[in-house]
This record gives sequence, structure tokens and C-alpha cells, in this order.
Amino acid sequence: MNTVLIQELIRYNNLLKVLITSTAQLKDAIAGLVIMSADLEEVGNAFFDNRVPELWKTVAYPSLKPLGFWLIDFLDRMKFMNNWIEDGAPHVFWISGFFFTQSFLTGTS
Repeated sequence: MNTVLIQELIRYNNLLKVLITSTAQLKDAIAGLVIMSADLEEVGNAFFDNRVPELWKTVAYPSLKPLGFWLIDFLDRMKFMNNWIEDGAPHVFWISGFFFTQSFLTGTS
């Protein structure tokens, strides 16, 4: 099960890195400190429209939720992973909270 956790954390860390980088760059672009690229403009437009930016979708888990609910779901997933790290493997797993459910199912058999 540790292998599954590590694989999931790698995916979540990659997603978190993209979220942090793109939002920081967007903030700087809005302030006029850097050039607004097409990707950053799309991120800003997605925020305005309450959509998950395409840049994030390329590294994120599949979801049809609007941005607000997607962020709540993302934080819940982070909490689930953090609890797994701090408290050990849970007695009940949140199947849809995994990036790659098949690896979890393979790891449990």
C-alpha cells in the first residue's frame, strides 16, 4: 500500500506545483511584472468563468466540477492523503479520491 501512496503523492505534488506556479505567474502578469502568456490568459479566463483551467486539467484527475467545487474536492483529497501519511492506512478508502484507482485496486489484491 505504501507504493500506491507514493505514486498518488507524486501525482498530487505535480498538480500542486502547477497550481502554485500558474497562480503566482498570473498574479505577476496582472500586476504587470511579467508578460501575460496565452496559458496565463486562459487560466485567468477560467477563473472568471468558474472553470478548471486547461493547464491544470493536463495534470489533474478527471472531474466535471466547476472550479469552486473542484478546489473543495482537491483540498479534501489532500486531507485524505495527509491523514494517510500521519495516521497510517485508513480502515476505509476513498476510491474516487485516487488519481489512478486501478493501482490501488491492484495493490489491495
